[in-house]
Amino acid sequence: MTDRNEKNSKQDRASRDDRLKSALRENLKRRKLQARERAAITEPSQNDDASLNEGTAGKSGD
Repeated sequence: MTDRNEKNSKQDRASRDDRLKSALRENLKRRKLQARERAAITEPSQNDDASLNEGTAGKSGD
């Protein structure tokens, strides 16, 4: 009877490990996507600020 319980617990453990692996993999994909989106959003705003500063830099001395 203990062999049967051990077998079930090993299967349960393997099933749980598989579910956790899958969940972690999906979480990592989601976080990477979020990071890429944030990087894409912040890059244009930095370039826009730089172009505005370049246009006004020459006019301040006049």
